Amino acid sequence: MIFHDTAIVFGRYARQTLRSRFQIFFGMLMPLLYLLFFGPLLRDLPLGSPAGSWQILVPGLLLQLSLFGASFAGFAIIVEKSTGVLERMKVTPVSRPALLLGRVLRDALLFTFQAVLLVLAALLMGLRAPLAGILIGFAFTGVLALSLASLSYALALRVSTPQEFGPVINAVTMPAMLLSGLMLPITLGPGWLDVLSHFTPFRYLVDAVRDAYTGSYATAHMLYGVLVALGLAAAAVTVGTRAFRRAGA
Repeated sequence: MIFHDTAIVFGRYARQTLRSRFQIFFGMLMPLLYLLFFGPLLRDLPLGSPAGSWQILVPGLLLQLSLFGASFAGFAIIVEKSTGVLERMKVTPVSRPALLLGRVLRDALLFTFQAVLLVLAALLMGLRAPLAGILIGFAFTGVLALSLASLSYALALRVSTPQEFGPVINAVTMPAMLLSGLMLPITLGPGWLDVLSHFTPFRYLVDAVRDAYTGSYATAHMLYGVLVALGLAAAAVTVGTRAFRRAGA
């Protein structure tokens, strides 16, 4: 039952996304600008890592796609509440977990597709990474998108207006981006900042994907990254599902 309902919900939102080319391509605009304008600045900098500058930057940009894109996915719920779509869904027999899973699977697929386009652009600019590492990066991107979209929808169900939703998301995503070392390895900073960054789950994902891009798979960074990614996904989906059930959506 839940698989059938999830497929129905996923299909509905996937069709909406396919009809909106702006959402597909402009969602990756900010990471692409970082790639074009920030990436060349790193070529001659001592980054404290044997990895090349593109192997440092591109993994961070992949996760930035999910961090900023999926975190704002909840705006769609606010729009649906204001237009009555959510009210109509409340009277359907569709499984409540499916209402969340169908949405977040669409989000995970969307941001993974954008990640593919971003990596293709990076390859043209000089990125060199093993295929297995690139595929691992896509997996982390999808799992992080699923997690953050779940939390975003849960928050959106608790607020009434975009004016309440936006500041909360900005207050979380900006510190997360700075502390996770998306742009540069956080080890380049002072010791206290490195210590503080370990309390940010995104730090572990960034380190894992950077290892993957250098062909290093059996590392502590990879183990911690996988465990944190899966733990975050499980917790986020649980929170999101409970939010949908409490809202009666």
